[in-house]
Amino acid sequence: MNEPSRPTFSWRSREMLSGLFMFTALLFLAFAAGFGAHWLLTRASGTASDAPGSVTILTDAQRLLRDNFLGQPPAETTQVYGAIRGLVETYQDPYTVFIEPQPRAREKDQLRGRFGGIGAYVAVSTTGQVFLTPMPGRPAEKAGIQANDELLAVDGKSVSGKNRDEVVDMVRGEVGTQTTLRIGRVGADQPFDLVVTREEIENPSVEWRLLENDPRTGYVALHIFGERSVQELKDAINDLRGQGAQRLILDLRHNPGGLLETAVDVASQFLASGRVLNERHADSETTYDVRGAGVARDLPLVVLTDEGTASAAEIVAGALQDAKRAPIIGAKTFGKGSVQLVFDLRDGSSLHVTTARWFTPAYQQIDGKGLTPDVPVATGDAAAGGDPVLDAALAWFDKP
Repeated sequence: MNEPSRPTFSWRSREMLSGLFMFTALLFLAFAAGFGAHWLLTRASGTASDAPGSVTILTDAQRLLRDNFLGQPPAETTQVYGAIRGLVETYQDPYTVFIEPQPRAREKDQLRGRFGGIGAYVAVSTTGQVFLTPMPGRPAEKAGIQANDELLAVDGKSVSGKNRDEVVDMVRGEVGTQTTLRIGRVGADQPFDLVVTREEIENPSVEWRLLENDPRTGYVALHIFGERSVQELKDAINDLRGQGAQRLILDLRHNPGGLLETAVDVASQFLASGRVLNERHADSETTYDVRGAGVARDLPLVVLTDEGTASAAEIVAGALQDAKRAPIIGAKTFGKGSVQLVFDLRDGSSLHVTTARWFTPAYQQIDGKGLTPDVPVATGDAAAGGDPVLDAALAWFDKP
């Protein structure tokens, strides 16, 4: 995945922050994690008579490790994160997870659709070399970076052995700050430094076009359900209408999900009324209905899905399928039908906690099952350069 490119990260949850619940939960976490970590990591020896038994055991384990381990102990932060991960893993839920600060920052950037960066695509070769390709008009190009320049170090820190996400973390930063890149270039006698001033880089979540082979059809690919996605979708549809589009293909393939509220608003662009989803908690149910006047309620529509269509993308596809507004064409979806609250912790890390499961308006069970397409399409021919799913969508429009 390139620095500003379409997201392919594996996170498949969405944020729904509730003030009172979050505050209460954070108090609990502060006690359970913060207070527990304090006892685990700062008590020098012995036990406390007023401490819970579990904390006493943790204290004993920490003391024994400190006093007997041969070698350098891990940093306290590493120990804290390890303790939290161990706690989370006991819940045995794949979507209840702890995320460290840097991955959480990338996650937020994906949802915001913008970040402070140098404006360059980052690629790591099979040999571990890191190469940059500057975006036109962006800071990297302005500073003199050329296509296929090799990145050797960022602010004096080597990128050797780093994966792509780690390199991206190194070059991103606050807008207006500077970073010094050590560059190796074919034809240059030796590596040299370039100073780049970071700018705000936008990462649109929507791309669209009229199909060349069928200019009646507008194609809209939605890559993630982020903060800007609804407005970007409206702009795309209005632009396609202006170009003469008479029908739409909504491509949700490889879409890992995102924000629940965005999913409801996206579905509402295509539905006149009705329900978008049902959300079941342990002892209650919340329903989400269509909102406002959508910009594409009158246009014929199909939805494309695959095994990477998940979470918020499944919400939209399921709502449109249940309403018989659009057929689903492609492959069965991922099957991520649970809801996570996302709690940002004080150091920039976050805890994602499963709190509910969602169902389509007709109460289709999604979690672990996915949505079954109305028109299943095998994608084996895609490697030959075609797109059989897109072809099937056009055929559906033109069927007698």
